[in-house]
Order: sequence, then structure tokens, then C-alpha cells
Amino acid sequence: MKKYPEEKIITILKEVEAGAKVAETCRKYGISDATYYSWKAKYAGLELAELKRLKSLEEENSRLKKIVAEQALDIQALKGVLEKKY
Repeated sequence: MKKYPEEKIITILKEVEAGAKVAETCRKYGISDATYYSWKAKYAGLELAELKRLKSLEEENSRLKKIVAEQALDIQALKGVLEKKY
């Protein structure tokens, strides 16, 4: 489980963008500099609405990939059945 939800991560990043020092902010929230910079690489420039939209798209993409994988298995099984009949 993540210690900080993504909404809080964005808040922390915005705090530094507003002028807070990275080291002080990391100490305040109990995170390492490396964690801060990995968050920055992943979430920099995102607003909360964009984050929610991104999560929604990721969930939809995952669902669609699952459907495609299931269809590919169905096709493969049907091909196997057809090959055995003849």
C-alpha cells in the first residue's frame, strides 16, 4: 500500500513549486529526496483533474487489454478445435 495517495503527492510537488525547499519538504513529509524526484518525474505538471482522467484512461486501457487477451485465447481455442475435426 502506498504511504501517500497520488492527490497528496501532487500537493507536495506543488508545495516545492511554490518555493519550498526540496530538503525541507522531504523532511516534513518523511520522504527521501529520491522519492521526491521520482514523483516529480512521474507527476510533474499534472493537475488533480488530469490525474483523475489519467487514472480513468489507465483503467479503461487495462480493461480493454484484458478483453483482447480473452478474445485471442478464444480464437486460439476455436482454431484448435477446427484443426482436430478435419
